[in-house]
Amino acid sequence: MRLGSVNYETRGKIAILTLDEPNKLNALSSGIREGILEGLKRVDADDAIRVAILTGNGEKAFCAGADISGFQFDPETVRKFMKTALDVLAAPENCGKPVISAVNGIAFGGGFEIAIASDFIIASDRAQFAVPEIKLGLLPGFAIVRLAEMVGRAKAKEMSILGDPMSAEEACRLGLVLRVVPHERLLAEAMEFAERIASKPRLAVQMAKSFYNRGLGGDEIRHAIDGFPLLFMHDDAREGIAAFREKRKPKFKD
Repeated sequence: MRLGSVNYETRGKIAILTLDEPNKLNALSSGIREGILEGLKRVDADDAIRVAILTGNGEKAFCAGADISGFQFDPETVRKFMKTALDVLAAPENCGKPVISAVNGIAFGGGFEIAIASDFIIASDRAQFAVPEIKLGLLPGFAIVRLAEMVGRAKAKEMSILGDPMSAEEACRLGLVLRVVPHERLLAEAMEFAERIASKPRLAVQMAKSFYNRGLGGDEIRHAIDGFPLLFMHDDAREGIAAFREKRKPKFKD
């Protein structure tokens, strides 16, 4: 089944959502955003499904982050973009059932954020992770309210301020990734783990997710929606995004 630009299939008690715009590195286009939201809604509504797996089509990318090809800079558009984007990025976290991200390649920006919003990340040994928004004169909207708790304040600052990619092994050492597996075994390993989860008592599993996620999705998300549009309006952000589109190095004013 095709939902926007996401392929949705079920295998027994497992739903697999495959981001499917590999020619665009599965960036968060409107079609992929629609497919993630609709797919995880289906997971929640289907009593036969116990676990969801998110992965990317192609050899290069899980998800390369936001699609900024047609971005507009007026404040109302930016705020609407932030609201829509954060709804998508938080969708795995808000799904009532466990979500596994099987990260097959680069998970940058919004792709990284979707992965860390999942309950578990199983990564290919080829995967890379980064929040590179600083290179556009921006900051990550979702990761900035989650990373410090996951990796510690200093490491979260380093990741957000430098924007450098990290290997799957480093992400595993930091506790972001549950395990790293050979690339060709990624989906099989994710399915095996999902089936183990699906064999456990349904209500207890869902309650475990709910309890561990308590307190998430509150004021800090609303702050990101209201506060981060200011960054998009700065000249450095305009220059950073223009440079990205033109495939050149940005020239920040300050």
